[in-house]
Amino acid sequence: MEVSEDPGPIDSHVLYDQDNHVSSAIWDGQERGVLRCHEHTSMLDQWKLMPIQIKLVEKAGFGYLRLLPPMSLDNALIAALVERWRRETNTFHLTVGEMTITLEDVALLLGLAIDGEPVIGPISAPSSVCEKLLGRVPDDLNGGMVKLTWLKEFFSECPEDAPPEEIERCTRAYLLYLVGSTIFSTTTGNKVPVMYLPLFENFEKAGKFAWGAGALAFLYRALGNASLKSQSTISGCLTLVQCWSYSHLNVGQPKFNQEPYINSFPYVLKWRGKSCTRTKCNVLSYRKALDSLNASDVHWLPYKDMDYTTIPEDIKSSLILRASRTMLLCFDKAERHLPDRCLRQFGMHQTIPKDIERWERKGRIVDHGIDLIGKMDLAIKQWSERWHTIAKGVDIVDEDRYMQWYQKITRKFIGRVTSSLESEYQRTVTAMREIASIADLVSTEGLDSYNTELLNGVKNIVHKCLTEQIDETPKEKMTKKGNRKRRQKDHLSVEYE
Repeated sequence: MEVSEDPGPIDSHVLYDQDNHVSSAIWDGQERGVLRCHEHTSMLDQWKLMPIQIKLVEKAGFGYLRLLPPMSLDNALIAALVERWRRETNTFHLTVGEMTITLEDVALLLGLAIDGEPVIGPISAPSSVCEKLLGRVPDDLNGGMVKLTWLKEFFSECPEDAPPEEIERCTRAYLLYLVGSTIFSTTTGNKVPVMYLPLFENFEKAGKFAWGAGALAFLYRALGNASLKSQSTISGCLTLVQCWSYSHLNVGQPKFNQEPYINSFPYVLKWRGKSCTRTKCNVLSYRKALDSLNASDVHWLPYKDMDYTTIPEDIKSSLILRASRTMLLCFDKAERHLPDRCLRQFGMHQTIPKDIERWERKGRIVDHGIDLIGKMDLAIKQWSERWHTIAKGVDIVDEDRYMQWYQKITRKFIGRVTSSLESEYQRTVTAMREIASIADLVSTEGLDSYNTELLNGVKNIVHKCLTEQIDETPKEKMTKKGNRKRRQKDHLSVEYE
């Protein structure tokens, strides 16, 4: 039997965009399966950086991000989390209340600065920027984007006897590759926008930007886009999403083969792939786990036992901004940071948060020469006031009252509780979608004709099965089966007569 309870929201003044959210499609039986996750960390360790380059990278503010380990993404876990992300509030709507990825998570997991100048600036012609700061221009600059493979081909090995100008060019190329592979990865695949390159012209000035806040603005926008039922891909720093989940939720956590060294900074190093094994689950399994999440499954303060002596002083001194109700900026992306909705993540009692005004997100601005600073005055003003908008808790709170309010404004369930036949059907379709997604991502480059034919055969079989499965629901299949039996019975009756 299907669950008959209204999944919500009962009061839609908070989650006003429910009709466009993926949970509406899922509730109607339209499974989308895993998301295609775009992150490109696997090649980062192939860059050969000289000591002088490493110093420049550190001066630019990315000394810790460059230590980011290549991590095998759990696409199913990320897809299940996205089903509970709401772009109206920039939070995950879980059964226990709202939670989110905060500035504290970015600072401690990635080691990025969360205080400083906003990651924003004027956009110049891509070709002139490449010529000036890299010394060469790629043949293909469509959409103002450069291929990561092109950056790696021409700049990944700087000659030891290179002049200072060439060393700086190779380092800028590495920084562009680094952010394009991680915090600013895009759904276009193996490309990164050239607009970030001017921010690396002066390495010392680059180190004054709040890269962590910019990364979070970019990720909030990516999560919001992926939560729409029309989307099938996601970008941004997905390693951050996955490690945030590992740190905060008792869902999908890897099992360590040996006790990890938890005091390595940044804390994402705790979850490096080689020392642990992941539980293999599909989207439906993770969704069920999140739909039945209890307070005991949540680690509200996952960093409290960490050795704070390992945290750099500049990051430690800015951690109070984790509770700042402010605007996060990354060029044309302005996203709200709303810690008052997630006070328990800061060791405070949760109160009913303030109402939020509907925020109209601007589309991507691509016209060259436009000064985005002039378009973002209000958002920049809010960021400039970040130290004066720190959320404060109260001593006595009736959290039952909060939960009563929350139950009315949230989406309680993502998937329906179904009969065993319907559930098995959904699991089968979801598994086939995941197989199809993986098969489509596998490149035939380098494969011989025999293995290419095998791969294409797998793709054809699974896509054919998907077409046949989705065209008919289990009820339709049972109805057709029953009709066939009745026809056979009628046919036998005629023959007998």
